[in-house]
Amino acid sequence: MRKRTEPVALEHERCAAAGSSSSGSAAAALDADCRLKQNLRLTGTGPAEPRCAADAGMKRALGRRKGLWLRLRKILLCVLGLYIAIPFLIKLCPGIQAKLIFLNFVRVPYFIDLKKPQDQGLNHTCNYYLQPEEDVTVGVWHTVPAVWWKNAQGKDQMWYEDALASSHPIILYLHGNAGTRGGDHRVELYKVLSSLGYHVVTFDYRGWGDSVGTPSERGMTYDALHVFDWIKARSGDNAVYIWGHSLGTGVATNLVRRLCERETPPDALILESPFTNIREEAKSHPFSVIYRYFPGFDWFFLDPITSSGIKFANDENVKHISCPLLILHAEDDPVVPFQLGRKLYSIAAPARSFRDFKVQFVPFHSDLGYRHKYIYKSPELPRILRPQQGPASSPDPSMCSDLV
Repeated sequence: MRKRTEPVALEHERCAAAGSSSSGSAAAALDADCRLKQNLRLTGTGPAEPRCAADAGMKRALGRRKGLWLRLRKILLCVLGLYIAIPFLIKLCPGIQAKLIFLNFVRVPYFIDLKKPQDQGLNHTCNYYLQPEEDVTVGVWHTVPAVWWKNAQGKDQMWYEDALASSHPIILYLHGNAGTRGGDHRVELYKVLSSLGYHVVTFDYRGWGDSVGTPSERGMTYDALHVFDWIKARSGDNAVYIWGHSLGTGVATNLVRRLCERETPPDALILESPFTNIREEAKSHPFSVIYRYFPGFDWFFLDPITSSGIKFANDENVKHISCPLLILHAEDDPVVPFQLGRKLYSIAAPARSFRDFKVQFVPFHSDLGYRHKYIYKSPELPRILRPQQGPASSPDPSMCSDLV
């Protein structure tokens, strides 16, 4: 028994010795390999380090791209959320839409003193303040014909009021939204009309410029009516024309319809860059482009205008107006599309109320570049306006001497 087990034990010992020797040699080989790799890393000649740096750079670049995309996605989501929220905000607060129509809070040019029209080059202009209603005051400018500019120097309000009774025709100018009666293009028009022999009376509606009150269509119309009556009380038999521009055309047709209904129509109505009604104008306005195809556009954007009591229905008013009508519109008008002015003319021309009066539409080619507010630059304007006033008036020397 002992003979058989001894060889087995010896075999085990030899295997253990061999195993220990082989494990020792393996450990030695592993240590040598580690030292070789370390030496390669220190000398920078090994291929492992560049691959690791490239991988790290790619990871950083991917991380930056991912962060940029996340930020961009957040911005897009915010813009989309705002785009969707605005219609609901306007629907819930119709007053916002009213402010966007009137834009009376936009005062351009800034920092001008409306009490001093001479600062705008109107040396023959007087500033008044009238009170259409209690707690409402409107600022008025009265520019006399240019031939009187010397006589007008240093004169008071009474002199200007007396001047309205002269033989020169009078234009009551109703400006559009935004800005004041001192707007640059408006001042240039006053100068042109004054040079043609007209008195020009203009004012800021309640809530515009230095006028006191809260804007509304009814209030704007009543302000215009009050100023018209104020003029007629001082002008005697002189011709009085109503000139409305842009949103002012809505005020002008409201006013003239009311004057015709009470049988005191003006001598003519001039509409510059008019629209048909405020709903069609709002739908055609450049600001509405991004929402024009938004589901429920009318319900979100147009119905709040009507619910605010804003209509400016020129297309309906012209059916009740009985005086000569002149429409001026530039083909390149970016604010009130030319086709709306043409459409208003097509409604007015066959109206029964105009059967005894002339209705004229004067387009201005887009090559002229008059756009929305530069028709005053047209050299044809004196010829166009002359039929409205008959033969051109010349200054009355006796009246000039009376007013000195």
